[in-house]
Amino acid sequence: METTAAKKILIICYSLSGQTSNLLARLTNGLESAGVTVTIERLRPVKPLRFPFGSIRATVIMMLLTFFRKRIPIAPLSDKCKGRFDLIILAGPTWSYQPSGPVLSLLDRDGSTLFANQTVISLISCRGYWRMHLIGLRALLNKKGASVVNRIVFTHPSREPWRTIGVFMKIAGRSPERSKFIGRYYPRYGHEKNQLEEASRFGAMLGQALIEGKDLASLNFQTPLAIIRGGSSNQAG
Repeated sequence: METTAAKKILIICYSLSGQTSNLLARLTNGLESAGVTVTIERLRPVKPLRFPFGSIRATVIMMLLTFFRKRIPIAPLSDKCKGRFDLIILAGPTWSYQPSGPVLSLLDRDGSTLFANQTVISLISCRGYWRMHLIGLRALLNKKGASVVNRIVFTHPSREPWRTIGVFMKIAGRSPERSKFIGRYYPRYGHEKNQLEEASRFGAMLGQALIEGKDLASLNFQTPLAIIRGGSSNQAG
């Protein structure tokens, strides 16, 4: 009996604080539960980045540099990225309204080879505002010949202004969740358990749609649980 070849997805990702990695672990579980073969390539900066940055001064400097799309050189990709895939998921955090430095370096160096004539979905982990990141990323991918058909966005659940204050303090090396005052409004850094469960559901939904040949652009990843309106975005994920 003839069998249908398994659908193959390549996930290319960068995660500074582990938030993007946490989402991808659950997304991958969902994809594999649907019968999709998943290959994961993690971008590795040539000079490893420190998290947290350790001081307010270092955090402010990094925010300014990343706002102007500072590139972070990355090591060569592994051979497992070669070949054709049914879908590529490009995942990473928002840095000062922009794609992260390692992702920008990837697009500069390998974009034309890696993404030409490929179907792509972007996954973004951020504090709040993600639209400028998405617009810029989509434009860069389109220039490399990719077809960006959808996006998955997860924002941090805390409300503003505490989300901005909490994330800034966390990046600078403080522990805002332990503050008697700030901790009342910012109990934890990053994504909540129910958001991770949502990522798993998204993976299963995406995998099933890919197997059944459905239009990936029609999939709804813009649920209230995934995207919490308001706030701003910076180094997170």
